[in-house]
Amino acid sequence: MRFCTLTLGCKVNQFETQAMANILVSRGHTQAGPGDGCDVCIVNTCAVTADAARKSRQALRRMKGKEPGALIVVCGCYSQLDPRAVVELGANLIGGSGGRRAFAMEIEKRFSHFNLGSDSTIAGSGGGMAPVFEELPPGSGGGRTRALLKIQDGCDNYCSFCIVPHIRGRSRSILPASAAAQARLLEELGFREIVITGIEICSYGKDLPGRPSPVDVFREIGCAARQTRLRLGSLDPGALTDDFCDGLSGIPNLCRHFHLSLQSGCDDVLRRMGRKYDTGSVRSAISSLRRRFPDCGVTADLIAGFPGETEGQFEETISFIREAAFSGMHVFSYSPRPGTPAADMPDQIPKAVRGERARIAAAVADDMARSFRLGLVGKSADVLFESKRGGNWVGLSDNYVEVSVKSGGERNKVRRVTMTGVSDKTVLGVIAD
Repeated sequence: MRFCTLTLGCKVNQFETQAMANILVSRGHTQAGPGDGCDVCIVNTCAVTADAARKSRQALRRMKGKEPGALIVVCGCYSQLDPRAVVELGANLIGGSGGRRAFAMEIEKRFSHFNLGSDSTIAGSGGGMAPVFEELPPGSGGGRTRALLKIQDGCDNYCSFCIVPHIRGRSRSILPASAAAQARLLEELGFREIVITGIEICSYGKDLPGRPSPVDVFREIGCAARQTRLRLGSLDPGALTDDFCDGLSGIPNLCRHFHLSLQSGCDDVLRRMGRKYDTGSVRSAISSLRRRFPDCGVTADLIAGFPGETEGQFEETISFIREAAFSGMHVFSYSPRPGTPAADMPDQIPKAVRGERARIAAAVADDMARSFRLGLVGKSADVLFESKRGGNWVGLSDNYVEVSVKSGGERNKVRRVTMTGVSDKTVLGVIAD
């Protein structure tokens, strides 16, 4: 069969879509693009916010329009949360947030006797939340230079705005030796960067014998793929103690980039969110990282307009992020997620106000990002080159900025680059090694 995929949401979803594609390709099927005359279309959905669920519904409708004769397969967090809604949208086969290997087999089986008039089927095996971590084949299609490696699934935090623990289940982890084996394979396949991902990777190991720490598994991965650089996914700021950061500093191929799931820069708002840290611990974490990793990129997520956030509390957040001098931010306007405590909190902020606060925060974030890029001029960084654009080679530095050079780049090669200037959101440089 000829199949295509469409993924919404986080890097975990991206990894799992790639894994299902790898399984199907290994069984003799062919991957193509949407609109290329596919027999099967796989849509991996997101439901982290009400807006994400809306985009998932839109994506399903678009896929049906592009491939009107195809078997439409839907899985992921939205279909786990509301499978009946997905049935009403016309999906032919519906899975949930887990059991990706079994679901790939369900797709193959369903296609073998598919006809357009058949009823929708909610997968009876492998569709829901698994009690243990499911190992899946790593690797990325499309000739990419970076690969995802999923080490953890689920979440135990139950923040007031988040539906994910109810969809993904309890935190569960891959064994360190298995993570190392996957990293070794990715290096052998030619990837020069591995992005370590999970729903909440700082919860790694709590369910395993001996309770290995996140740093333990990062170290194992780094040792298994010594010629490949490692980039960490989102980190809980509360986990970044001095000991944690000391451990990170002992991994020689770790990228100098750390993304914090901050969400707010106001302690009162963080408490209402159910976050288990305060701004003081975030300050300490950032300071600890910058002492050990000079010129590191520190990026963050931010939610603007959380229920009950006053103008004064929003100003606290703006003041905090300016002080933190993040090198980049993902700024979101709060989107109520039905089924979460935050959706029923009093003092909901009007949508227009939420949007304006997000706009203000994003403008501050853009200013900080430009200041970070300007501060790199005259310094050097390792850059993984990925493509040519306008005659120049373009790649991503280890501290997470886009870098462009006129000559000397080569796809899928890491080169030392001296930064010479800034153009819009790109840093200009020359090969130094």
